[in-house]
Amino acid sequence: MRIALVHDWHAEVGGDKRVLDALKAMYPDAEILYVSHKKPSKLFLPFMPFRAESIDLSAYDLVISTGAIFSKGLILRPKTYHINYCHSPTRQVWDLSHEYRHKIFQHFLRIWDRQASTRVDKFIANSEHVRARIKKFYRRDAEVIYPPVRHEARNMKHETKNYYLIISRLYRHKNIDIAVKAFNKLGWNLMIIGEGPERTHLEKLAQPNVKFLGYQSDATCSMSYASCLAFIMPQEEDFGITAIEAMMHGKPVLALRRGGALEYIEEGVNGLFFDDPHEAVLADGIRRIREQKFNPEIIKQSTEKFSCQNFQSSFSNIINQIAR
Repeated sequence: MRIALVHDWHAEVGGDKRVLDALKAMYPDAEILYVSHKKPSKLFLPFMPFRAESIDLSAYDLVISTGAIFSKGLILRPKTYHINYCHSPTRQVWDLSHEYRHKIFQHFLRIWDRQASTRVDKFIANSEHVRARIKKFYRRDAEVIYPPVRHEARNMKHETKNYYLIISRLYRHKNIDIAVKAFNKLGWNLMIIGEGPERTHLEKLAQPNVKFLGYQSDATCSMSYASCLAFIMPQEEDFGITAIEAMMHGKPVLALRRGGALEYIEEGVNGLFFDDPHEAVLADGIRRIREQKFNPEIIKQSTEKFSCQNFQSSFSNIINQIAR
């Protein structure tokens, strides 16, 4: 089959980049197309649906779209089969609609997003949590294939140092502010890797024990995982690939008891939960995870099902069924 891989825009980090790389390895002859080569500005966002609909994919038998927003809205010829690997139904118009000021555009995009979901032949969700949200917002069924996590560094040995770790994009809904406030109160060391529009605000909020490192390479992230005391995930994630990467290095995870984390964190085995996105509740969770004893080898074993091999095998089975 002639295959095209279509993504919203070129991504340098994150779970969407991991998925695209795994698919590229599976189908090296597939053409890779982007709705936009970089993340569009707010002024350009209203034009993105038209851009997605204008891409000519008439030469392909199978299109695999991996973007969360616009690439699901491709217009294809009747014989072209369209699979969308969905990281999340568009949060900007559904879950996080209260955070956006441009209500007229948001209303238009919500209508377009719902209609665009009908153009997909098969949805694949990255978690059971996302499958439920696809059902709620798009009224479509989906199959779950967990995204691939790099396991090549799982035997990395580094001395554990006296800090906790967050790796995240710095957006308001990521709840990084409550982590900063919690560690300000505790006085313990927190390292934050990642960039985003909230960085300046968060840096002003932080005490000297909280360090911001900005964007870092995969190699630096791996060393940071291997050296930290525990990984902190204060936000609700549809999946949460950074938490899996931390556990791959034998590190326990403290996560908000919501979203994709419910599918892989076993309390007392590979991590703990806290129940409310408030700094006092998070601070209590940090104290608890500091006192809990964990077995790093058991934590590593809990990540085996999230291997790239499992992802590619499950995806190949679906493609083989389509090709029959």
